[in-house]
Amino acid sequence: MKQYALRENHLYQKAYHTGQRAGARTVTVYVLRDKQAGRLRRENPLKQTVNRVGISASKKIGGAVERNRAKRLIREAYRLLDKTYGVRRGYLIVLVAHESTTVSKMQDVYRDMQKCLTRLDLLTSSGEDAGGDA
Repeated sequence: MKQYALRENHLYQKAYHTGQRAGARTVTVYVLRDKQAGRLRRENPLKQTVNRVGISASKKIGGAVERNRAKRLIREAYRLLDKTYGVRRGYLIVLVAHESTTVSKMQDVYRDMQKCLTRLDLLTSSGEDAGGDA
């Protein structure tokens, strides 16, 4: 399923301040229930509930090449987790890269993100979509 990106700064700030958080060595995950999930489901051509995902990589990580590599790794890890286990729908999810992300392998980022999403109870046990949660 296509990922919807967070674009507004106020949504990032809301997830940081009022959302739940789980961290690991390579990534930190902030999660908040999306109040606009119903509206987005009605506007979606397939009438499915979706997550809005934002990826943050600050300049502490390094230059543009390192930041883009970190974002690519995080985006792919999220995509694989969604495909393999299924991520519950109807949430704002902010994925924050750490400095160790740029020197880590894809499997490390995948494993850390899996731990974080499991701690936040966002992974469904099967590979099926949990589209009716919102």
